[in-house]
Amino acid sequence: MRIRIAHQTRYLYDRPVRAMQQVLRLTPRDHDGQHVIAWRLEPSAEGCLVALDDVYGNRCHHFAADHPVSDFSLSVTGEVETQDTAGVVRGTVERFPDLVYLRDTDLTSASEEIRTFARDVAGGAGDPLSALHRLLAATHEEITFDTELTDATTSAADAFAARRGVCQDLTHVFLAAARQLSIPARYVSGYFLRGDGVTQQEAGHAWAEAKVTGLGWVGFDPANCISTTDAHVRVAVGLDYLAAAPIRGSRRGGGNERLDVTLRVDTAQRQTQS
Repeated sequence: MRIRIAHQTRYLYDRPVRAMQQVLRLTPRDHDGQHVIAWRLEPSAEGCLVALDDVYGNRCHHFAADHPVSDFSLSVTGEVETQDTAGVVRGTVERFPDLVYLRDTDLTSASEEIRTFARDVAGGAGDPLSALHRLLAATHEEITFDTELTDATTSAADAFAARRGVCQDLTHVFLAAARQLSIPARYVSGYFLRGDGVTQQEAGHAWAEAKVTGLGWVGFDPANCISTTDAHVRVAVGLDYLAAAPIRGSRRGGGNERLDVTLRVDTAQRQTQS
């Protein structure tokens, strides 16, 4: 499948920002089942844009501007060719041993309620893969997928207690539970082509990958209760949302900030050769 993405994030400030720095994890990499055909990242303000890889091997850009900016936007456009690999992810850049992905973070630390949930769900599962599929279904059933935005610092424990959240919240709950089962698991940010024909979306997507012995990394999307397919475009990974966030940064001045996001994810026609 060829997926076309047009993603713009616009920041409006009460008064000009004196300087800003942004780390942008908005560029996907090639791996088995995913090939980037074309990709363009454009900041609206003049500044220094430097490509680099972060500690997880994600392709990043660092943007810095040291002059007044009152209206700043980041535009991403591109096309990616994907294939369905039944959720198995191979050919990725791996910088850490698998056991690193057993580490808890503030966003993925399991409450006693999540620990009990994980044990109950996995009980009777014959193998880790079966336990993960049970966990996928149980997380989707237990936590209502709510498209209303939550705070970026909402933890797995808070989302589980509230029994609702956006895709990043369901992913954090899945990660917390999987790690309680001694299964390495990591956060993935990217894009998802919806199957209902809706192309305009409010934000990017998030899901999890868990390491299964003898199979490798496998993608699990608890918001949609599916293993990842050719509808998923994988961009960045980390221990949690903050490590794989599409945009993180700081600024000096500017007062209050307003954010406007437009995102279109749809299919693109393959070019025919004459």
